[in-house]
Amino acid sequence: MKKILFLSAVILISAFLAISCGGQKSSEESSITVMVPDWAVPSDEMLNAFKEETGITVNMNIIAWENIRDKISIAAAGGTAAADVVEVDWSWVGEFNSADWLEPIELSQEEINAMPSIQPFIIDGKVLALPYANDFRLAYYNKKHFEEAGITEVPKSWDDVYNALIAIKNAGVTKYPFSMPLNADESCTTSLIWMAYSKYGIVFNEDGTLNKDAVLGALEFINRMANVDNLIDPACKTSTGMDAYRRINSGEASFIVGPTSFVSRVQDPNESKVVGDVIPILLPGADGPSTKTFALPEGVGVIKLSKNKEAAMKFVKWFNSPEIQKQLNYVQNTMPTRTSVMEELIDEGKLKNTGALLEESTLISSPFPKGVPSYYSEMTTAIFNAVNEMVLGAKTPEEAFNAMDTKIKELVSR
Repeated sequence: MKKILFLSAVILISAFLAISCGGQKSSEESSITVMVPDWAVPSDEMLNAFKEETGITVNMNIIAWENIRDKISIAAAGGTAAADVVEVDWSWVGEFNSADWLEPIELSQEEINAMPSIQPFIIDGKVLALPYANDFRLAYYNKKHFEEAGITEVPKSWDDVYNALIAIKNAGVTKYPFSMPLNADESCTTSLIWMAYSKYGIVFNEDGTLNKDAVLGALEFINRMANVDNLIDPACKTSTGMDAYRRINSGEASFIVGPTSFVSRVQDPNESKVVGDVIPILLPGADGPSTKTFALPEGVGVIKLSKNKEAAMKFVKWFNSPEIQKQLNYVQNTMPTRTSVMEELIDEGKLKNTGALLEESTLISSPFPKGVPSYYSEMTTAIFNAVNEMVLGAKTPEEAFNAMDTKIKELVSR
């Protein structure tokens, strides 16, 4: 009898421990923390639907974009995860890969092909994050300005653009018909990259160094527009990138290359004085429209130190899914990263005045032959400082190229 009671007690205790341990594991796996900026936050309805579908509770940790990378780094140094799922900007990917902070994401080639802007998040064949917000460079021209200067054709090459800008200036339509970010900040670096990439089809050589013909050619072209022909407002040399882009909205600029958000911004009467006049077109190239554009997307990835990687991975894939991409556009006005979703929103009339938006989205590729390098933050500082010094007259295009080239070769050789 005692033996039977003892065995019964053992069975009861074992069952209790199994339930207790099982319950604890279930609790851990059913709750994750997601660290993103405010513009990436899904609605409560979306998160509740995700919980109903998966049983996973999502705790949103909303952090200023500029603080996220430091929080991830500090936590990783202490052997912990800042969150299970984190914001991954395209420019952080090389550094995060080098530090081994991100769990690779398994995707089929078909899934990869469905979103061209995933390219910056792939290094050595590994997908390290999934993009949730698309942002690639697109050209915008003020058709009314062009017509007032007697130009009726859409500009296709950079020579077309340059000749049109000269004609617009000479006709007195506007004093500074071109606008681009030239201040010493990140937007200046990306401006040089898209200029060289669209005009020459290359920025960096296979070994990571600068392609001199392309980059020096882009610098000389920028310097001519800024300091020789005075086609760019001198204020662009010290103002923010967004201020430079907004000059197309105010009617001060006739042509820009800018973020995809301006597809909507130029049509918003609360932001634009040129509603109906500005049309998105393909990036100009050397002899016609460029066959390449440069994407600056934002994504989310799973931290390797997460204790809830399976649940975190489910969230990341859900967040990137076609239906959620669509809902995120409704909630946050983010540009979808999936071509099919972009097409749906255009067909529904949700995205208007799209012009060449959809066609340009299929031309996204990376100017970095081996992916975004781990030293990107140091490299970008060298680039934007050199460009800014050039437009301020402190350096010639050749001197600006040599300054950034020397620094990048040093970074590559480390």
